Amino acid sequence: MNRAIPTETLKADPQGLARAAELLARGGLVAFPTETVYGLGADARDDTAVARIFEAKGRPRFNPLIVHLPDIAAARRIALFPDAAERLAGAFWPGPLTLVLPLRPDAGLSPLVTAGNDTVALRLPAHPVARALLERFGGPVAAPSANPSGKVSPTRAEHVTEGLAGRIEAVLDGGACDVGLESTIVGIGADGAATLLRPGGLPVEVIEDCLGHPLARRGEDAAISAPGQLGSHYAPEAGIRLEARAPRAGELWLGFGPGCEGAAMNLSPGGDLVEAAANLFHHLRAMDALAQTGQVIAVAPIPEHGLGRAINDRLRRAAAPRP
Repeated sequence: MNRAIPTETLKADPQGLARAAELLARGGLVAFPTETVYGLGADARDDTAVARIFEAKGRPRFNPLIVHLPDIAAARRIALFPDAAERLAGAFWPGPLTLVLPLRPDAGLSPLVTAGNDTVALRLPAHPVARALLERFGGPVAAPSANPSGKVSPTRAEHVTEGLAGRIEAVLDGGACDVGLESTIVGIGADGAATLLRPGGLPVEVIEDCLGHPLARRGEDAAISAPGQLGSHYAPEAGIRLEARAPRAGELWLGFGPGCEGAAMNLSPGGDLVEAAANLFHHLRAMDALAQTGQVIAVAPIPEHGLGRAINDRLRRAAAPRP
């Protein structure tokens, strides 16, 4: 942006919610907590407001945004719901699941939200502060994670201000996020075929149990149809080395589970994947702050099941070569 703007920190009380809704209605950008990470919200119907999200984050224009809504009725006004979508929404909304669905022609969203696709990503967050804000605002809110594009996602209000102060109007402080990983994204076509587009805070196995069959997987060369599909993403400034059972000379070690004595930090000393998911982005930020110039963060192996799939997905993207 050409000039810094004052960034307010709002309490999650009636006055703070009213102020946040007022700012959204004026075309402002407001960061707010969800159960996954903090989102950077704008009125999804306002072209200028949505464009300001991309400007504030430095986000590529071809990367779609998730639209956050207060209830299923609002979602049905924006997208078509095949039977598989109705089943998943009934089972997991509100919660850490995003559905990419066929866009209704009369949805009324800014075309920047969908990045030119004929589908739209929708979510009903479970966090009480997010739900209160959405109900108070009364419209669809486009909200990617509230951090500079490609950097570590924010799970606390102070993480937002570290990266975006002076670029956005306000942060609604609802404390630390419980899940700590972005939502799982599933695409469902008009024919009802369901595809995993991004692992996340809802384990894939649980979704497949609900549907009664495995999810298809997105091809590596497929077009970007949902957030979080860029090869390099969620990256701290320090380099990342994965599957590190011990640190090499000069490395900082981020442990997982027992047997990681000497680690600078441990995602979960007891090996609990839920705890590790909740700690992931906060610990990456803290390790990045500890790292000296050129120092590498070595990350202990994470099991490839349940929430471990999503944790490993984020870590692989964090470790990918930077564009």
